[in-house]
Order: sequence, then structure tokens, then C-alpha cells
Amino acid sequence: MAELSVKLLARVNISKGIIKRLVDQHNDVVFANSLGAEDMVLTDIIMKHFRKVVMFTLDTGRLPMETYDLMHQVEDFYQCKLKYYYPDAAEIEKFTYENGINAFYNSVEMRKECCRIRKVEPLKRALAGKDAWITGQRRSQSVTRANLDEIEYDEIYGLPKANPLADWDINEIWEYIKCLEIPYNTLHDHFYPSIGCAPCTRAITPGEDIRSGRWWWENPESKECGLHSSNID
Repeated sequence: MAELSVKLLARVNISKGIIKRLVDQHNDVVFANSLGAEDMVLTDIIMKHFRKVVMFTLDTGRLPMETYDLMHQVEDFYQCKLKYYYPDAAEIEKFTYENGINAFYNSVEMRKECCRIRKVEPLKRALAGKDAWITGQRRSQSVTRANLDEIEYDEIYGLPKANPLADWDINEIWEYIKCLEIPYNTLHDHFYPSIGCAPCTRAITPGEDIRSGRWWWENPESKECGLHSSNID
């Protein structure tokens, strides 16, 4: 295990300070853990310093096997429990019966409806009654996230939201993961920088934007699933 650089240690301390501000001001703070590289950094920071923050993840029913393997690995590595939220079965059954099992490829509207059922509605249940939430979003991830604040008020869910890694770059994310030897999704080793549902995620080629593997058939301006609707003007 290597030591973090002085620059990255400073980044970590800033991120810890952002989380501490949220935790000090709010009682029931939760972390929406997507299990991507950024969220594994946050998992490590939260598990080491803020264990009263509850971690949850959304199981859409169409995640890659590597993501399920990582869920198990996280619980074992940190001796913790992830809380899982699932889509409503009746809604999924109706959507797939009426539109087809892969209807999300047919239009942006169909894709967003699939995301609404599988992600947005479970997220609403996960955040119901909570005081604040934490995400692993970064400004450099996509054009829809370029104006992220480190702490903002989420108008959609009516809660303060912290983005403690907003100012990190992708090299810093991987320096942290590799130096501290923390778990991460093995799909990242196969050119999947951003990982969502299996049919909506693909590997990218060198030089492509890191979010280009998500909903690759759409324009960059539409590439949000609805979990962070406030990112889109």
C-alpha cells in the first residue's frame, strides 16, 4: 500500500470537510452509492470517518454481474451493510409488456421512462424522510455536471446535497484507489469508466469522453437518468 501524494491528501481533507459540514448540520445523512470509481473513494472516506452515514444503492435489476460482485466485496471489506432499493415489480412488468424488454433503445423518452421506474422512483423512496444526501458526482464527468456545487440544495428532492469530489479529476480518483488498494468494479479494467445498467453501458476507446459509454446512442446533453435532474438546465 502506497502513500497518497501531498496534493491528494489535501483534496481528501477538503472532501472530508464537506462531508463533516453536512453531517454536523443534519442528523439523517445518506450516501447514494452507485459503486463507480468515484463512489468507491467516497465509500472508503465515509467508512473510515463517518460511519453514521448510511450507504444505499439502487439495484435496477439489469446491473452487470461485476457490480453485484462488488456489492458483496464492499460489505465484506468494510464489514458494513449496504441498503438496497429495487424498482416496483408491477411497473416494470407493465412497461416491458407494453413497450418491449429493450424499449429504452427506441427513444430518449423511452429510455428516461425506464430510468424513472428503475432508478428515480427507488431513489425517492431511499431519500424519503432523510435530511441530506451525498453523491460522487464530479464536474469533469460530463457537460451536464460542469456547474456542480460542492454543497447545493436539491430542488427535486427537497434536500441539501453534497458532492464532495466535485473538484477531483479522474487521475486523482485512481491514485486514491490504487494507493490504498480499495475495492472497485473490475469493469473499469476493461475500459468502462462509467458503469450503469448492463444494456446501457459499453466500453470506450482511448480519447473518448468518459461518459460516452453511457447511452452512447444519445446526444451528450441528454445523458442523465433523472437521479440528478437539476444538472440539466
